[in-house]
Amino acid sequence: MVGVRSTRQRATRVAFGVIVLFVLAQVTWWIIMQGRLATELATTTVAAWERDVRSANELLAVDPGNAEALLARYPHLRLRADGGSLEIDPAARAAVEARNASTRRMLAFEGPFFALVILGLLLFIAGSLRTERELKRRQANFLSAVTHEFKTPISTLRLLVQTLRLRSLGPEREQDYLRRMEGEIDRLERTSEQVLASARLEQASEPPPLAASELNHVVQGLVGRLRPGLEVRGALLQVRYSPEPLPVALDTDAFGVALSNLLDNAVKYTPGDEKPVTLTLERDGDLVCLHVDDEGVGLDPAERARVFERFYRTGDELTRESAGVGLGLALVKSTIEAMRGWVKVAAGPSGRGTRFSIVLPRRVTLAPEGGDALGGPTGDALGGPTGDALGGPTGDGSGRGPGEPSLGAARGRVARDGGAA
Repeated sequence: MVGVRSTRQRATRVAFGVIVLFVLAQVTWWIIMQGRLATELATTTVAAWERDVRSANELLAVDPGNAEALLARYPHLRLRADGGSLEIDPAARAAVEARNASTRRMLAFEGPFFALVILGLLLFIAGSLRTERELKRRQANFLSAVTHEFKTPISTLRLLVQTLRLRSLGPEREQDYLRRMEGEIDRLERTSEQVLASARLEQASEPPPLAASELNHVVQGLVGRLRPGLEVRGALLQVRYSPEPLPVALDTDAFGVALSNLLDNAVKYTPGDEKPVTLTLERDGDLVCLHVDDEGVGLDPAERARVFERFYRTGDELTRESAGVGLGLALVKSTIEAMRGWVKVAAGPSGRGTRFSIVLPRRVTLAPEGGDALGGPTGDALGGPTGDALGGPTGDGSGRGPGEPSLGAARGRVARDGGAA
């Protein structure tokens, strides 16, 4: 199939090359031939006038008083200074030469312009064909990826179910099989959610409703839900919360899908059993930034502008090892743009891997008296009664990994150091 596609591409290039050469040759021939015709016309006109001069002079020699009649008959002639003979009027000769030069200039302009128009149309057609071919390739990749993403988990689930039905397993082995089944179901769910979310975004006629949220709080809740699945896949997830409140306007569910896709991507493209992933939240003036850094294979600079296109994936689905359907990053971009933000990609801060950044406008709120910007009665950004980011009575914020401080504790340290809590 690849060989057939390559042959067709070569045939298309050859056909376009032949057409371009034919157009250039045709325009060149037209300019040369029309230029020659214009020159021949000028030469023929002057030669005819010279014959008129000879005839008129012969008649004038027979009847010298016939000069006025001859000049009226041949307006391109004039009497010489001696008055005894006629000659071609220099003004008429100059007009013929000027008309010939004007025609040649017109040909020199119209010919290349015509060629440029034809070549521009050919370039437009070639671009359209290339776009259509690329779209067909991506759609084929998408269908192959979707088939693989659904067929592989289903086959694995069928095998595990049949094994459980036909064989008696010990408790530990049975639990291992159940965990594997749960993982395959999660994989199916992620794929289905990506496809459905992409379809919802395409069909949506209005932007989603946005609710006032605090990004530290939202991310901590999402990380708490996503962390177990990521760690099972080898992720070493480190979250660096901002020491100050990050008020934003979000569609929390859609933002959760976007963050899940970025974290899934970071784990997917980081080789090895241990996959370090760092999630950082920070304020940048009137903007709020969320960075997802990995230490994976990285992205070629030429591909960074295309990774957010739908169905775009490098390589061929038949040889690619990483899972996915090519919708994840496109879904992230569309989702964040619907929240009036944007997504950007760059090399990792350490020079390894990739950094994906979500940038959102900071929501400006008025702080009530005795409270903080989000109305917390105790000075904590989220209003937690005990200083924990989620207001937990025991101080263990859900979603915090081992050794991660609570948001309230982080802000308390900044407040003690003289920063803005």
